[in-house]
Amino acid sequence: MIFDFLDPISWEYSAPYYLAALAVGYLLGSIPFGLLLTKAAGLGDVRNIGSGNIGATNVLRTGNKGLAAATLLLDGGKGAVAVLIGLNFGDPMGALAGTGAFFGHLFPVWLGFKGGKGVATFLGLTLALYWPVGALCCLTWLATAALFRISSLAALVAAALAPVYMWAFSEFLFASFSILFALMIFYAHRENIARLLQGQEPKIGTKKS
Repeated sequence: MIFDFLDPISWEYSAPYYLAALAVGYLLGSIPFGLLLTKAAGLGDVRNIGSGNIGATNVLRTGNKGLAAATLLLDGGKGAVAVLIGLNFGDPMGALAGTGAFFGHLFPVWLGFKGGKGVATFLGLTLALYWPVGALCCLTWLATAALFRISSLAALVAAALAPVYMWAFSEFLFASFSILFALMIFYAHRENIARLLQGQEPKIGTKKS
């Protein structure tokens, strides 16, 4: 299970380290690169266009592909960096640091806890946790996006398959965390899911959310 690594006997000693991993990850994940980059480029507040999201897909709606690519890389990078720092102290610490980064992106304190949808950060931290699965998730996203041209659908498919991929590689600890990430990505995309069911979800590159 997701918390099997927490030894109840030593919890009072290990808790500060686990909480530190979550906190450091959260601070990294809460950096709103999409917002910072668009403002620095003189494009205003990305939250005022398209879906109002701070992620790469919405940054692309500014028409600046370079900024969108930079946002994608930086949002993925912050998840990967958090995990890599944590992995120096063991797999559980890496997974917790990645969890902190993921939730930091979704709920950044600096933006009133209204952040992005977590896809790039999820892909980045998954690559850092176990790169074969991260690569499979990226390929799944690319294949689905190429086939249907719908970013949200590609994200949902990749997130849903991540725990399956982790389980197939016998990475059971990471599979448990991947289930949490998938559930949160589905929650963050609840409006997109409603539009998908209605056949009204816009395709990649369109201006409207």
